[in-house]
Amino acid sequence: MRISGLTIPDNKRLEVGLTTLYGIGRPIAQSILDKLGIDRGARPGDLSEEKENALRKEVESRTIEGELKREVAGNIKRLKDIKCYRGLRHMKSLPSRGQRTKTNSRTRRGNTRKTMGSGRKKVEKK
Repeated sequence: MRISGLTIPDNKRLEVGLTTLYGIGRPIAQSILDKLGIDRGARPGDLSEEKENALRKEVESRTIEGELKREVAGNIKRLKDIKCYRGLRHMKSLPSRGQRTKTNSRTRRGNTRKTMGSGRKKVEKK
């Protein structure tokens, strides 16, 4: 079963399989299936043609995949253009939601510290 150019895995339940689409998580997948009256545990291969089309229509009516990614990128670009605090944090590749940076935030900044114990040293051989 394909929705928005992506294949929904046949070996997973629809509730979980729909989460392969960017912008659809478990709660949204559950609400879509409940709205259409489809069993959450059903597999994509078990659906009738009419239910499959109804599911495809419902999912494609939402903002997902490339359109959502463009929207998010546009929002971040707008913050950078107006040079607000959050935009500056994005420019500097620092956490933008108030987290501390003295410690932690390694994934956002990269392990940039060159102080004691920050990186693994090569073992010398005698």
